[in-house]
Amino acid sequence: RRKLRTDVAAAFPNLSAEQLTEFIPNKEELNVIKIYSHKGEAITVYMNNRNPLLFEIEKALYPTVYTLWVYPDLLPAFSTWPPVLQKLAGGADLMLPGVVVPSSGFPQVERGTLCAVTLLGNRAPVAVAVATMSTAEMLAAGMKGKGFAVLHTYLDHLWEYGDKSYPPTLAPLVTDSAEKESAEDEEEGEEKEPVTSFSTDPLQHVDVGDLSLKERDSCAILRGKEELNENRAAGTAEDADAEVQQEAEDSRTPQEQMDALFNQCFFHALKCKVKKSDLPLLTSTFLRTHMFSCCPAGQQLDIKKSSYKKFSKFLQCMQHQKILQVKELSKGVESIVGVDWKHPDIKAFAVPEGFSSASAAQDSKSEDREQAYHAPEIIPLYGVSTKMIPLFQGSGHKKGSILSSSEVRNIVINYVKTNELVDETNKNFVKVDAILCDCLLDKSEQDEISNLKWDDLLSRCLERLQPLHQVTFPGQEPIVRKGNLEPIDITIAQRSSNKKVTIIKNLELYGLDPQCVANILQQKVQASATVTPVPGTKERVQVQIQGNQIHHLAKMLLEEYQLPRKYIQGLEKAPKLGRKK
Repeated sequence: RRKLRTDVAAAFPNLSAEQLTEFIPNKEELNVIKIYSHKGEAITVYMNNRNPLLFEIEKALYPTVYTLWVYPDLLPAFSTWPPVLQKLAGGADLMLPGVVVPSSGFPQVERGTLCAVTLLGNRAPVAVAVATMSTAEMLAAGMKGKGFAVLHTYLDHLWEYGDKSYPPTLAPLVTDSAEKESAEDEEEGEEKEPVTSFSTDPLQHVDVGDLSLKERDSCAILRGKEELNENRAAGTAEDADAEVQQEAEDSRTPQEQMDALFNQCFFHALKCKVKKSDLPLLTSTFLRTHMFSCCPAGQQLDIKKSSYKKFSKFLQCMQHQKILQVKELSKGVESIVGVDWKHPDIKAFAVPEGFSSASAAQDSKSEDREQAYHAPEIIPLYGVSTKMIPLFQGSGHKKGSILSSSEVRNIVINYVKTNELVDETNKNFVKVDAILCDCLLDKSEQDEISNLKWDDLLSRCLERLQPLHQVTFPGQEPIVRKGNLEPIDITIAQRSSNKKVTIIKNLELYGLDPQCVANILQQKVQASATVTPVPGTKERVQVQIQGNQIHHLAKMLLEEYQLPRKYIQGLEKAPKLGRKK
C-alpha cells in the first residue's frame, strides 16, 4: 500500500498529501485483481469500495472514470460532443474533428500525455486517453487525424467491474460559462426559456450530462410547435418556424437524421403503442412491431445507419436516461421490463401529424405485422479448447479462437497436407501422427488406431472443440453464445380428468414473443392458452395450451415462421390421424 501511494504520487503530482491519503486510505480494504484485455494484455486493477480506482499496464498507472469523477482536474481535459461517447465506448479512438475547441484554447500537452475526455457541458470525464500529438501539432494539422488513443471509457468492461454509476453533473469551468454568457448576450433581448447552448446551431443544444443531442432538440422543436398551435393568429410565425426547422433537418448528416428518426419512433411507440400489460416485452418485438409501425411514410429505420450501430446500444442509452429498464430474462435475450411513462421526455413528446388519425388502423393491423416474423440466421461455431491447441496453433489460432465449421475443415485439411499424412495406398485415410493422436484419440484408442477416415477425422475434431452458436436477427448485430442452441421444446403433459396440454419452451431464443404466440394459437385452435413461468426458474416463461396442438404448432413454426425442423424438438408427439369409425 505504501509503494502504491508512492507510485500514485509520482504519476499524479497534482494530488495534494491530503488527497493522496483520501485516495489510498490506510485502513480501508484495497483489492488487487488481474484481468486481460481483448488483445491479451495483462492488466492489474486496484479496487476500493467495489469500484476500480486505478489500472496498471506495463508498470504505468492510469485512473479510472470513477477516480476522475472525484478528482475531475487530475488530468488535462478535452471535450467532445455527446454522440461521440457511443463511438468511444465501442472501441474507437478520439479523432480531432470530434474535439470541441474552447474559446480559451486547449490545455498544453505533449505527445504521450495522459488526458481525460469530457462531454460538452459537463466536466465529469467519460474516457481516459493518451494524446497522439502535442497541442501545437493538433492545431498545425488543422484539427484533422487521430488526436487521442482511448484506453478506458465509461460503459466499457472495466467500468462494469464497479457499481455502474452514471457520471455526475459537474458545472463547466469559468471560461466555459463566460463563453456561454457571451453567446447568450449576442441574442436580442427576447424572453425565452433558458436553454444550455454553445452555438446558434440547433443540433448543438445539449443538456448538462445528457447523452443524446438529437432527442432534446426534437423535444424542444415539438414544444415550440405546440405553443404556436395554441395561437391560431400567428400563422406566419408558424410557417417561418417550420421553414427554419426544415433547414435544420436538411443540414444534418444522414447519420444524425437516422438518430433523430430512431428517437422519434422510440418515444412515439412508448407513448402510443406499448402498455404496461405488454411488459416484459422482447426488445426485438418492440423494434419490429411497435417502432417500425411508428416510422413515417417514405422513411425506414436502419440501426446500422445510425451512430448507435446496435439496437442494444440505443436501448442502453435510453436506460441511462432512466426512460426504461432492460433485462436479460433468458440467456442472450433481452426484454424491456419497465417504462417510466412519467418521464419528462415521454410526456413532452408530441405525436407527429398524420399519425393520430391512422393510429386506430395501425392498431388493427398489429396482428398482421406480428405475422411478418423472420427466422433468425443460426450458424454453429467452434472454440479452440486447451486440448486442441497443438492442432490449431500452426494456423495462428489460440485458446478461445472462434471458427466456423468450414474454417475448421480447411485448417485440418491444410495440416494433413502440410505434414504429408494422407495414406499413399488409400487416399480416403489419414495417418495419425503424434499431435492428431493426442488431440483426437482416447487413451484406449492410441495404441490401436493408426489411420482415420477423412469423415471420422473431421467429426472427431468438431466434437472436441468447444461448441458455440451465432444468432442473427433481422436488422440486428449477430449474437454469439456458448454451447449449442437449445431447440424449441414441445411436450405433452397430462392434467386432471385425463386432459392433455401442450407446453412450448425456449421461444424467446428465436425472437418469438411467448405472449404473442399464445394469442395466435388461441385464435387458431379456439382453446385456452396461457403464459406461465418455467418450473424451477424465476424469469423464463412457457406457453401452455389445452389439448395436443402439435399439428397446428408444426404448421405455424415450420411453414409460417420458416424455422428449420432441426431446431424444433417434440414434433413426433403429434396425434396420429386415423379414420373415425
